[in-house]
Amino acid sequence: MLNRFPVWKNVLIVTVVVIGLIYALPNLFGADPSVQISPLRNAKIDKTTVVRIEEQLDEAGIEPLGIEFGANRLLVRFQDTESQLKAADLLRADMSGQYTVALNLAPATPGWLQAIHAAPMYLGLDLRGGVHFLLEIDMDAAIKQAEERYTADVRSQLRAQKVRYLSVSRGNGFIRIKFKDAQNLAEGEKVISDEFRELIVSQGTNDNELIASLSDNEKGEIRKFALAQNITTLRNRINELGVAEPVVQQQGDNRIVVQLPGVQDTARAKEILGATATLEFRLVDTEHDVLNAVKTRAPIGSRLYYERNGNPILLKRRIIVTGDQIVDAASGIDQQSGSPAVFITLNGVGAKKMAKITQKNIGKPMAVVFIENKTETRIVDGRKVRKKKKVEEVINVATIRDSFSKRFQITGLDSTTEARNLALLLRAGALAAPVDIVEERTIGPSLGKDNIDQGFLSVMVGFVVVLIFMAVYYRVFGLVADIALAMNLVLIVAVLSMLQATLTLPGIAGIVLTVGMAVDANVLIFERIREEIRNRNSPQASIFSGYEKAFSTIFDANVTTLIVAFVLFGFGTGPIKGFAVTLSIGILTSMFTAILGTRMLINLIYGNRRVGQLAI
Repeated sequence: MLNRFPVWKNVLIVTVVVIGLIYALPNLFGADPSVQISPLRNAKIDKTTVVRIEEQLDEAGIEPLGIEFGANRLLVRFQDTESQLKAADLLRADMSGQYTVALNLAPATPGWLQAIHAAPMYLGLDLRGGVHFLLEIDMDAAIKQAEERYTADVRSQLRAQKVRYLSVSRGNGFIRIKFKDAQNLAEGEKVISDEFRELIVSQGTNDNELIASLSDNEKGEIRKFALAQNITTLRNRINELGVAEPVVQQQGDNRIVVQLPGVQDTARAKEILGATATLEFRLVDTEHDVLNAVKTRAPIGSRLYYERNGNPILLKRRIIVTGDQIVDAASGIDQQSGSPAVFITLNGVGAKKMAKITQKNIGKPMAVVFIENKTETRIVDGRKVRKKKKVEEVINVATIRDSFSKRFQITGLDSTTEARNLALLLRAGALAAPVDIVEERTIGPSLGKDNIDQGFLSVMVGFVVVLIFMAVYYRVFGLVADIALAMNLVLIVAVLSMLQATLTLPGIAGIVLTVGMAVDANVLIFERIREEIRNRNSPQASIFSGYEKAFSTIFDANVTTLIVAFVLFGFGTGPIKGFAVTLSIGILTSMFTAILGTRMLINLIYGNRRVGQLAI
């Protein structure tokens, strides 16, 4: 009896191991301290930008390792952190307002590995260093904003239905509507009850007065929306920081955890997370002279703005629709002109407002105003000074050709990239409610490096001890198990890298546990082979029986552990999930290497010849 695998199975095992080695390689090259430069709005990155950066760095005596073009960004690599920080301060002072300058750690993976999309696995906050924020959402402010919206909408609806009222005002948690007489009160109550089912309407303490308040269900929906919208918005903003694997997740009913591995500039992270942005749609004032408004002041009922090209423009003070009434936005191409466009969908209230205004103003121009509140950090006399800045600019002016309401499009944008960015801003550009940073922790790169060194040491100590024991106790078979164990570690790292998963300290603990579990499978197989030999079976039959009879035991043990890992991943939080991920991957790779990998090597050593005894 001979033990041998078919050729296809040998080829499959070798192919998997080779692919694993290739995709695990990027983790050996480390990362370079870098500065990432991204354009804001209509700014562009081209060769002129590169020359400008090179000249600045040369004048300051800073020598970069290289400058690379990325996906609409520029990456400048440096030899050490000191050069990186000096360059970041220099570039930020010169390019602020047009570009975002952020610190980053860029993988030093060779080009040939990048060409096949081989990248190192991400390191968590505890290994790479970075910042941890706990943000608390001001839910009272979210409810207040909703009440203010409903106050304006109730006023507009009563006016549209021609119901006379004396006043509509917001009180402390309610909306008070006063009418002239009982007939108007009855009409108003019917309009509000029909149009605003989210409001609970009741009689006020005074005559001819209604009190409208948000229902508990509506308040709950507002809180859920504020939390979900803020999480989405924060994720989009973090992209500007160039963070490889950020963690943005809900904690409780009103808190959000944000972890930014590799971020060294805490002030910059705060600026991005706390910024606010929105849009306003206004009619253009064509009745007054804009140049006269520039020289003196804007007329009553109008306000002076500026377009992106610097041209002044007069807009009506009355806002038609704001960004928070947009429920969806998608970028695309205008079929008539072929220019970039953003297709917008409004909610019911916004659609009614837009329909009413556009119907009355066909042939007149309407403008889109982009408003952004942000904080800039500048170096003044060697100290960082934070200054709040409000940017208001007209990004689009178009003539109203026909009446429209719920769906319409914005054109006149500079590029498809700007259209995508604007659509993203409209979908999740503004925070639904203010957030406060209630907890902030910074983990330095040196502490992260210590964690990596200790974690690596723990894996290596466990690995070496197991190697020695297996080689001494099981001789040739033990050496085969050692080779399989090494391949198992390589495959775990390769899979983590291919999935672009995040490795944390608990994840390293999962790898250490996997080392022991991988050997367990080989111990079961080898002991079964020794038992078959004691039963006076031939060496080849003992090998065959050992692998066949031990398989069911190994499979059952690993499946139960895999179920536990899935439960941990499903119900656990960040660190527990990291442990569960590496444990799950380790179980699958250890079964592959311990059963198929060792069997192939044993077949190559003993399978094709007759032997008197086995070195086990």
